[in-house]
Amino acid sequence: MDASASAPARAPGGFPVVGIIGGGQLARMCAGPATELGITLSVLSETADGAAALAVRSAPVGDYTDPETVLAFARGCDVITFDHEHVPAPVLAALAAAGVIMRPAPAALIYAQDKLAMRSRLHDLGIPCPRWTRADTLADVAAFGAEVGWPVVAKVPVGGYDGKGVRVLTTPGEATAWLRRGPVLLEERVDFVRELAVLVARSPSGQAAAWPVVETVQSEGVCSEVHAPAPDLDPQLAAAATAAGLRIAGELGVTGVLAVEIFETRAGFVVNELAMRPHNSGHWSMDGAVTGQFEQHLRAVLDLPLGDPRPRGGVSVMANVLGGDYPQLYPAYRHLMARDPGLKVHMYGKGVRPGRKIGHVTVVSATYADAQERARHAADYLRGVVSQ
Repeated sequence: MDASASAPARAPGGFPVVGIIGGGQLARMCAGPATELGITLSVLSETADGAAALAVRSAPVGDYTDPETVLAFARGCDVITFDHEHVPAPVLAALAAAGVIMRPAPAALIYAQDKLAMRSRLHDLGIPCPRWTRADTLADVAAFGAEVGWPVVAKVPVGGYDGKGVRVLTTPGEATAWLRRGPVLLEERVDFVRELAVLVARSPSGQAAAWPVVETVQSEGVCSEVHAPAPDLDPQLAAAATAAGLRIAGELGVTGVLAVEIFETRAGFVVNELAMRPHNSGHWSMDGAVTGQFEQHLRAVLDLPLGDPRPRGGVSVMANVLGGDYPQLYPAYRHLMARDPGLKVHMYGKGVRPGRKIGHVTVVSATYADAQERARHAADYLRGVVSQ
C-alpha cells in the first residue's frame, strides 16, 4: 500500500501531526496520550493488523526499509519519531536530505543502532562501561579473553534486542560464525549486583527530566519485572546514575525518551545498553508517575514543556505478560479485573505465542511485597499459570 494513501486528518486549531515509523506496542501506547494532548498520531505499520494499527486511525502499511515509502509517509507529518531503532541508514539519510524533522536525529540514533559506536562514544565521554573491544578475527577474541578473563560476552553490533544477538563465549572458536558476518563487540562479563535502568527525556530546547532509577529483572534475556523506584538503592548511586543518563542525553543530542540500562556493581555502576525511544523499563510510569513515558516522549519530540516525572505515590511493580496457554485471553482478563480492581492491565493486541510479549500489568501499592505479589499473579494468570 502507498504510505501516503491515508494521509492523517489534521486536528483543528493548528495542532501538529506526529509520525511514528514502526507499528509495534510502543507506537500503540502513544495513542492515548496523543489523544489527551490533542495531537494527531500517524503510524507507518508493517502490517494492517499490527499492534499500533489496531489503535491508531491513521496507520498506512508500508516497508520502513524503502526510502520512497517512508518519504511518502513523512510528507503528512510535522515530526517523525520511531517505534524501534532498525530503520536503515539510507532511509534516514533520504529523510534528512528531504528536510524531514526526525527526533531523535540520525546523528544521535546511531548510538542506539550500533553498539560499537555507542561503546566508543561513551568511552570518550568517560561514562563507566565494561571493558570492551572490537573483534574482527579469532585472534582478537583470544587476545581479549586472555586480557579480561573467560568467559566474555559477544554482541552483534547491529540488530540485537531482548537477549537476541548476545552470547557468552567460553572459547574463541565460539565466535567463528558471527565473525564471518562482520565485526563483533566483545565485553568483559560483569559481576553485577542487579540490573537498573535510568529513563530520561530531553527536548530540542535542551529541557530534560528524569524518572526515578528502577530495578529491572531479566528472565532468559527478556525483562520480566520492573520495580520503581529501585528498592534500597543508595541515594548517591541513584544520583550518579541519573546524572550519567542526563549527560548522555545532552552529549549525544537525544530528543525524546532515552533509556540507559546499567549494571549495579559493588564499586558503582557501568552502562550496558542505550535505547532512544520509550522503553520496557518505563512502562510502570503510565500508571505510577505524574507524567508517563509515552506522553513525555510526545511532548519532547514536539518541543513542548516536559511534564512532571515524579511518582504519584507509593511504589510500582510492572510485570510483562508473555504468551502462554491462553489463546483466548479475555476470560482471564475479566477475572483479574474482578479479583483486583487496583490492577492496571495493558494488552497490546498481539497474537498469543509462547514467550512473546503481549502486554504488561502494573500495581501501585504502599509496599513492594504487595505490589510484586499482585503483579506476578496477574502476569502468570494471563500466561495460563493458575495459582490460588
